[in-house]
Amino acid sequence: MVLSVAHIAEEQEKFIRQTLRTIERELHPSVTEDEEIIRRALFAVRNQSVVFHRYVSVFSVLTTTVKDVHPTEVTIDFLSNSITCTCPNNGWCRHKVSVLLSLYQHIDSVQEWISNWRSKKSVNLQALANVRTPDNWLKMVDEVLSHYLEGAVEIPSFLYLNIAENALEKLNKQIPFEREWQPIYRLFMELAVVYQLSRHFTDLESEFHVGHYQHFFDKRFQSIQKIVHEISGNSRLFVTDPFFDKMQSMLREVMLEREGFVSRRMNLYLLFWDEVFYEKRRVLEELIFLQEQKHTKIPELLIVFYIILKNHSALEENMRHIRPDHLGLYIGLVKFAYSKQNERAGEILLRGILPFLEANIQKVQPAFRPYVVSSIYSLYEKMDLTEDEELLLYSSFGKDGVQPYSEYLLKQKRYEEWVALQQLYPSSIEYLEFYGLKEVVEEAPAVVLPLYHFYAMEEIKQKSRLHYKQAVRIWKKMKTAAKKAGKMNFWEEYIASIRNQYKRLRALQEELEKGNLFI
Repeated sequence: MVLSVAHIAEEQEKFIRQTLRTIERELHPSVTEDEEIIRRALFAVRNQSVVFHRYVSVFSVLTTTVKDVHPTEVTIDFLSNSITCTCPNNGWCRHKVSVLLSLYQHIDSVQEWISNWRSKKSVNLQALANVRTPDNWLKMVDEVLSHYLEGAVEIPSFLYLNIAENALEKLNKQIPFEREWQPIYRLFMELAVVYQLSRHFTDLESEFHVGHYQHFFDKRFQSIQKIVHEISGNSRLFVTDPFFDKMQSMLREVMLEREGFVSRRMNLYLLFWDEVFYEKRRVLEELIFLQEQKHTKIPELLIVFYIILKNHSALEENMRHIRPDHLGLYIGLVKFAYSKQNERAGEILLRGILPFLEANIQKVQPAFRPYVVSSIYSLYEKMDLTEDEELLLYSSFGKDGVQPYSEYLLKQKRYEEWVALQQLYPSSIEYLEFYGLKEVVEEAPAVVLPLYHFYAMEEIKQKSRLHYKQAVRIWKKMKTAAKKAGKMNFWEEYIASIRNQYKRLRALQEELEKGNLFI
């Protein structure tokens, strides 16, 4: 039976058109390598280098060969919407494109498709890269992203990460040859891609879209962070100043003019002002600019520069107008203050947000509260709190703060309060021994006697021999603590009253006898 390529093309027209639209987006005519892929694919079509071997209609799998320097096999699985090639190139190669164009010529004009694709070329990336200016670099980003952002077509949120990585792959092919310029170029391009793409975020109320945008921000932040660590501490050429000026401007716009993800945008902002922008004239310039903004949506930005300049009086004044719903920003600013060796600023911020902790912690999903509490506690444990501040802090934590509060009470040697806390929020004797009980028995054995009694009674309530055995184990520990405290008379009276109180529980009486608690 003769293989009808025209019939296959008509049958799979939807897949062919959709895949070519993807190629239009991902291969850019301004990129020399992409232009070469399309040129050589067209050459293969015109020279009839694509040979169609077999089509298994049951599985919708088409097998072809492209006659090249080394013949390659291209297979299209129409059911799974996948296309594979035996050549070593990842992504789109001339072989895959040539097979698709060979099919496309049976349903539409290949020449027209090529002309439309090439018409989107407005500038040459290499020409822009050769004239090294911040505006040219930004034009390069605009040119590469133009395929995705042109017109009023809404881009699905799940594509943003793919778009960014695809664009950066093309942009990084134009990276300067000089080693000292390379991290600056990569940092500029990363920030510029975030700057441009974040303009187009839509439907920020939808959890579906928000999740994808957050993933986009997180991946780009991780990549930027790696580059920043390369740049941090390195000497800079005077000629690079305009590029840092442009990055400062873009970063400022990301903070002040974009919507949503304020904590993630703030993290990006703090990263740059912590490790990239360190010149005092730049700090003062940014501060003056922000002070001139009368209706900024993020007044907390001023705090960044009060921390850097150690202007504590201005910081205290700013904290009088704290916005409780932005607590996450203040936590980030505390960490920024400590990274800048400004402990005074960190303490001002921590004391300012203390009254609002409880309401914000309660908004956190229960599964994540222990982590949030532990993170917040790690900041407060660095400072000296008054008794009222301690009470406010640990009451804000609630049951999720039992462990840090326990550690604090142990450090302060407030053993009676530690015992009371363990009775208020019960766990198990094994857990307590791991987290401080042995220390309390060693330092103040008398205060733990009520705690042992409490946990033994909890076991008795379960009314099973297994729990009675556990109660006896606890009483043995209690007996040891009583002996250590010199309270054996109390112990003898206590265990006798227990035996009398539960004389009807024969299994318990048997376990008490086995435990030798009366000797």
